[in-house]
Amino acid sequence: MAMNGFTVGRDITLNIIGYDGAIHSFGLNTHFDARMMTNKVSIKGLDGIIRYLEIPDGWDGTFTYVKQDDLLDAYFANLEAAYYAGTNIAASSITETISNPDGSTSQYRFTGVMMKFDDAGAWAGDRDVTMKISWCASRRIKVQ
Repeated sequence: MAMNGFTVGRDITLNIIGYDGAIHSFGLNTHFDARMMTNKVSIKGLDGIIRYLEIPDGWDGTFTYVKQDDLLDAYFANLEAAYYAGTNIAASSITETISNPDGSTSQYRFTGVMMKFDDAGAWAGDRDVTMKISWCASRRIKVQ
């Protein structure tokens, strides 16, 4: 739902397909970001002019959640247990669906995703418990 012609945070829906092939939702998602990574190459010609290339080199980003249940803790505990049991850990995927201000919908899929539980939460008095996942992906593909 755009507001006054601008995209706002609630205009995105995220679906995470985990290493186990299941769709996962981990409580109240309060933040998502994604950044394109590149390999910067400089080429100096015989004419003395430097030319640059920015070669696509994957994506990375973060999720922030407010703890409402055990789903995020359990997901990473199961992933860790699978690793130590010798199970092949498959890559995940993230699909983002964006409602654009013009009424159209865009959809992108991050493939080859590996996630890390960066912050399992800090517990203090009357504060919410915020948890953070970082991730990296091989590609971002336009689905629609």
